[in-house]
Amino acid sequence: MRTAFHSADVELVVHDHGRGMPVLFQHGLGGSEAQVVQAFPHDGPWRRITIECRGHGASTLGSRRPFSIAMFAADIIAAADQLGIDRFVAGGISMGAALALHLARTRPERVAGLILVRPAWAFEPAPENMRPIREVAKLIRSHSPQEARAIFAASETAERLLSEAPDNLASLHGYFDRADIRAFVDVLADIAADGTGVSEAEAARFEMPTLVIGNVSDAIHPMATAEILANAIPGSRFIEVPAKAVDAAGHSPAVRAAIHHFLTTQFNHRSLTTS
Repeated sequence: MRTAFHSADVELVVHDHGRGMPVLFQHGLGGSEAQVVQAFPHDGPWRRITIECRGHGASTLGSRRPFSIAMFAADIIAAADQLGIDRFVAGGISMGAALALHLARTRPERVAGLILVRPAWAFEPAPENMRPIREVAKLIRSHSPQEARAIFAASETAERLLSEAPDNLASLHGYFDRADIRAFVDVLADIAADGTGVSEAEAARFEMPTLVIGNVSDAIHPMATAEILANAIPGSRFIEVPAKAVDAAGHSPAVRAAIHHFLTTQFNHRSLTTS
């Protein structure tokens, strides 16, 4: 089911599927609910909810600036309140994982579990692995999208990604093709320069079941970031899945299987309390 709600001058689109334990699972930077559909298990005793973040999917940008992890996380809480959901498993891909981490620190009474898929942020703001996105945003702000794409394609960053992480390079090229890129560039620049607001010491005090999923051959979502989080969060489970760049057909099924196993074993088909 697709619905929408308004927060100030923003319309946020919410996708709500299934029944049972609520899992608020978010897309990555530049993604949408379509990305979540590929990564999240389709069948199970849970209710999967995805809020398309400001400027993503069918949600509007609104007028507030700058964009931030904290802003998007507040929108998730507002959506949960709107739906009458008190506690939930928080998770997501890349930026979605960062949002889940932020919620685990700021609203621990509401987060019953964490699912961190290909995290791009650990404890430092503006991590080096997000530099290519900041580079793309800077080019778009100073050139036409066509010129920016050509300059980026000839850059050392693009050359490196072509050999090390071609899937990342394809995603970056996709930003230049967005019809709304002149407006969306603020999201790219602001989020890529932001952080989760979580310290390693704070993560060490997390008490919720946690799944961390990582893969190699991914410069934007380094395996090292996933390992740092898995080592920092007590009792977390780390799963390595095939990289998109190496095994595109095997990546999503492996992610879905890992999430399915985590939810069914850690929560034992229990529904969480709703308000």
